[in-house]
Amino acid sequence: MSWMHLFLAGLFEIAFALGLKHTEGFTRVWPSVFTALAAAASLWLLTRALQGIPLGTAYAIWTGIGAVGVALVGMTWFGENASPMRIACLAMIVVGVAGLKLLAR
Repeated sequence: MSWMHLFLAGLFEIAFALGLKHTEGFTRVWPSVFTALAAAASLWLLTRALQGIPLGTAYAIWTGIGAVGVALVGMTWFGENASPMRIACLAMIVVGVAGLKLLAR
């Protein structure tokens, strides 16, 4: 279950980061509520994951899921740069995260 908690924490991390774009400095109520709930859910799930996964591994994977997820959403939904080099850099993050998962004890 720890790995499932970590994966879900990463998804909520993506939702949290995307929500920040819509809060307009936390001046919009509902986007701000959504963002705060996503952040709380992400952190709670991360703490649950830490019960079975080493801290360094869990934190690196959590941030990797968030970074890659937000970058991909930015490219697909917000028209951000999707150059081959940028995609290659994201692929390196994915390889690193996969390596951490495979080498975790």
